[in-house]
Amino acid sequence: FSLVCLLLLTFTPLQVGTGLFLVGMVLYAAGLAGLIVAVLNFRRTPLGQPVTRGLYAVSRHPQIVALFFAFLGMSLAVGSWSALVALLISRLLQHPAILAEEEACLEQYGDSYREYMEQVPRYLLFI
Repeated sequence: FSLVCLLLLTFTPLQVGTGLFLVGMVLYAAGLAGLIVAVLNFRRTPLGQPVTRGLYAVSRHPQIVALFFAFLGMSLAVGSWSALVALLISRLLQHPAILAEEEACLEQYGDSYREYMEQVPRYLLFI
């Protein structure tokens, strides 16, 4: 997806001065900030423990959520509906890998990860 998105976004002019541009830039900035915070949360967790603090207390996959918002913002800022469709398709295709990662975490961390899964949504809110 990143390559497709990069190509689409590189050759599509920014929609400066439009509401979509403003919304897109806010989402992009929020996504990048969220990604940085999520990576810091991940790095500060001792090895052998599941990451459950910081943004990981809100979403089991905050890096994925943050990247989604960053790419969504870029797509809106340039007004590229093709990039938006590519983003949605890529997230759907990525979902099985997320499920496999959670299974691996269950095997590694056992009941503590199962409890975490019951308390924290996979992506956001009820999703």
